[in-house]
Amino acid sequence: MTLEWHNVIVHAEDPEALGKWWADALGWVVVHTSDVEFAIRPEQDRRPGLEFVLLEESKKSKSRLHLDFVPDDQDAEVARLEGLGARRVDIGQGEQSWVVMADPEGNEFCVLGRRSQ
Repeated sequence: MTLEWHNVIVHAEDPEALGKWWADALGWVVVHTSDVEFAIRPEQDRRPGLEFVLLEESKKSKSRLHLDFVPDDQDAEVARLEGLGARRVDIGQGEQSWVVMADPEGNEFCVLGRRSQ
């Protein structure tokens, strides 16, 4: 049996707004929209993607799954994401080389240190 990774599903109070935020943050394209779903991918036919699905309740605790991103320049990327509306969050990580951030609905993600050459 073979499995192909298709999407990461993110529950959202406002799938369109959150999906657009992530599309801007990642430079991805929108591939599907409906009243309850908003899907983005790196390119139209490239997977995996992110799909934002309506869940009419607020996030209640630390996410059990989060995404890690490796930028060329961590400080510049953190500043850019903060400019888009992300914020730094403390989830008990202590002093680390990565920066824990949250999107506009509070979903945590990490901006790691520099890419390995």
